[in-house]
Amino acid sequence: MQRDYPLERVRNFGIIAHIDAGKTTTSERVLFYTGMIHKIGEVHEGETVTDWMEQERERGITITAAAITCFWNPTYMPPGDSSGKHRFNIIDTPGHIDFTIEVKRSLRVLDGAVVVFDGVAGVEPQSETNWRYADDGRVPRICFINKLDRMGASFENSYKSILERLSKAAVRMQIPIGLEERFRGVIDLLTMKAYYFEGEKGERVVRGEVPAEFLEEAKGRRAELVERVAEFDDKLTADFLDGREIAIEDLKRAVRRATVQNKLFPVFTGSALKNKGVQLILDAVVDYLPSPLDIPPAKGVDPRSGEEAVRQASDDEPFSALAFKLQSDPFVGQLTFFRVYSGAAEAGSYVYNSTTGERERLSRIVRLQADKREEIKKVFAGEIAAAVGLRGVKTSDTLCDEKNPIVLEPIKLIDPVVSLRIEPKTKADQEKMGLALKKLSDEDPTFKISTNAETGETIISGMGELHLEIMVERMKREFGVETAVGEPQVAYKETVTGEAEAEGKYIKQTGGHGQYGHVRITLRPLTERKPGKKIPKNVKRYENFEFIDSVKGGVIPQEFIPAVEKGVREAMERGIIAGYPMVNVSCELVFGSYHEVDSSEIAYKIAASQAFQEAAKRAKPVLLEPIMKLEVVAPERFLGDITGSLSGKRGQIEDVDEKGMNKAVHAKVPLSELFGFTTELRSLTEGRGSASMEFSHYEIVPTGVAEEVIEARK
Repeated sequence: MQRDYPLERVRNFGIIAHIDAGKTTTSERVLFYTGMIHKIGEVHEGETVTDWMEQERERGITITAAAITCFWNPTYMPPGDSSGKHRFNIIDTPGHIDFTIEVKRSLRVLDGAVVVFDGVAGVEPQSETNWRYADDGRVPRICFINKLDRMGASFENSYKSILERLSKAAVRMQIPIGLEERFRGVIDLLTMKAYYFEGEKGERVVRGEVPAEFLEEAKGRRAELVERVAEFDDKLTADFLDGREIAIEDLKRAVRRATVQNKLFPVFTGSALKNKGVQLILDAVVDYLPSPLDIPPAKGVDPRSGEEAVRQASDDEPFSALAFKLQSDPFVGQLTFFRVYSGAAEAGSYVYNSTTGERERLSRIVRLQADKREEIKKVFAGEIAAAVGLRGVKTSDTLCDEKNPIVLEPIKLIDPVVSLRIEPKTKADQEKMGLALKKLSDEDPTFKISTNAETGETIISGMGELHLEIMVERMKREFGVETAVGEPQVAYKETVTGEAEAEGKYIKQTGGHGQYGHVRITLRPLTERKPGKKIPKNVKRYENFEFIDSVKGGVIPQEFIPAVEKGVREAMERGIIAGYPMVNVSCELVFGSYHEVDSSEIAYKIAASQAFQEAAKRAKPVLLEPIMKLEVVAPERFLGDITGSLSGKRGQIEDVDEKGMNKAVHAKVPLSELFGFTTELRSLTEGRGSASMEFSHYEIVPTGVAEEVIEARK
């Protein structure tokens, strides 16, 4: 079986944005114009294809990323000529901060992204977070300034916010014809043509001359565009400086090259709800976003040798794929979404999970159409698909050819910041709750389950109140589990701010062999290493912990050193102030001794744990709390009440700016102060204010507040 589309005509991209910027509305138009659906569903009517979960349709928000495969023939191709038809593998992602992991893991496997912005609000907090995730993954982007039909819409203000808050490399490719109720089309600056969208659903793209009243502005903006694009090509630079006209195809090639290299971010505009501009975005995906052949080859590690391994985007290479999402399906069981980086795999064949070392059978492979499945026999390099019934695969696992193993770079996960106590209502619910929690945590790596060792209570943790609320609701709807939950709890952490040394000795004599372990360690705060600086061989560096082995002359046999590190790491799980996990600690093993007969791993582990606890008490320990980046948007007359409320919550107000007809307050506020803030904001602003927040960083808790937290923990 051969692939039906060559790799150069495949585009894997995501649609990402802040909540309510119009992502899902845009996705529905994409499906309609590509012929995948024949009726456009609207978010406000609960009829969209990509928001297929009950909770998504009820709440009007995207909760889980939905994958879609569709096909597009660019509008500039002659009628009946399908030689330019492309396959699109699209992921529509959530905009709410509580479901940000869906964006992060989707961007890990995508080659490009369409970033949607609200034409009134411009860049919003989650726009910045998503942009940062795309920067981390070096994902090429094109921008779509949406909702230009709305009251207060401004293409120029939104474009300016992209330049100021995201990247100076953004460049206008279009300008609108009119704004608000007068918005009727767009002007393409490369071709200097006006585009209108006629028919009941804007399905007919009509090209015409630029209206006279916009001609001067369009000429000026085109000159700016040509000057910017010419910078990326020596020949074009020479032509520009000599005043020669540059061919449109040459400009398009230069824009594509710069976009793929993340040196340029083309900006387009329109209104998805009013069916204007979406087809030209699809053209832009074809013209400017990369195919799997345009991105760097996938890199990983050969688990046999530990050396770097590379996989080119080719069907002839050994098979390699990354599992990026799990989903429980009531009809077929567990679905494992995966992106194929190299090679091909057939349904019924075996693949090797190089992360776990287990073989897995690909019994069935399906292509995804949001909540529908299309069974396929074979999947090729550069494609996104899902496997049915892979039992041992988790998010971030690598699937590959057993004879040519590779472990691809995993998805970096985010720590949860809010916790809830949860308990089943009946004995029957108790039996089902464990299974439901496991399935949900397998699907969503930011949803964590733990047990309080002292009380035996089950604790669920996630990215926000809404995240946990929806998980509890899903347990009830999908698994039939009735539960009771406690009040939200903040995920505090602990660290040290000073340096201290301590000794740990564990000596126990019994009738036979005894136990002997003796270590001396130094604790200090973990400092950032300069980029590019080589880590010494005696240092093990992790995200929130560093272990330095500085013992000389065999005072502790080498085989017991890992036990010392393990004892320290286990001790860090329960801090010495209030029992919260410890982070950002550097531990140096400086001395110790051993007994030829009685020394053992368990003895050194216990000795290290004791030494750590003693050193942590002396190293000026402090409590850390999560600080949230908060944006509150409301009419100006409520500004005083809002800033007063935030100041009373230990908030630091950083900026107040214009957002359409409203004011936007940007602040950093401790999460512990924000529970119930949405309800309070409605009261303060007569229901006209809105707030969005995202995690910013951890900060030391003030002494008075820390005492209250410690007392409540007892």
